[in-house]
Amino acid sequence: MEAREGSILAGIVAAVRYAGGMTIRAEPEIIPPGAEPRRSRTLEDEQLDFLAALMDDLFRIPGTEIRFGLDPLVGLLPGLGDMLTGLVSALLLHAAWERGLPGVAIARMMSNVAIDSVLGSVPLLGDIFDVAWKSNRRNFALLQKYGGAQRRRQTLRDTLFLIGLLAAVLALAALPLVLLVLLVRWVRGG
Repeated sequence: MEAREGSILAGIVAAVRYAGGMTIRAEPEIIPPGAEPRRSRTLEDEQLDFLAALMDDLFRIPGTEIRFGLDPLVGLLPGLGDMLTGLVSALLLHAAWERGLPGVAIARMMSNVAIDSVLGSVPLLGDIFDVAWKSNRRNFALLQKYGGAQRRRQTLRDTLFLIGLLAAVLALAALPLVLLVLLVRWVRGG
């Protein structure tokens, strides 16, 4: 049974394809001799946009234009929350690297995550800051801005840059947990 355009079944199929990130090609890709096949992306723009919306502007405070996502809510968990949201933010950084964005764009994205992770780790005030800062939405906008630029193949230098970047993100994501442990030890007098 085929789904006719405009039918309920067609709408359901389209929603499932969108949610699952599936793309179905009508024709096979023709690769000229000597050319390399296109690599598929880990995450498509629609999925990254959904991720940014989920983390930064999924909910709206009634009667206001203030929007927030899971970032400030998960950030309420001391130490662990900010670590988890920092790791989710790393997905946008990976997408930028995978698409061959310039180092300056990735550095700007990294600084957004760093600001969010460091300032967001302050109890309660950091969560209020997360509502306003929206690092994932900012990073998705940068990804869109630089995404149309000339893409290039990744080199060893790019791979080492990514490894350093991921190490920095992991360190920043772990920072709130480390600070919490140090605070608990200091309060206990040990």
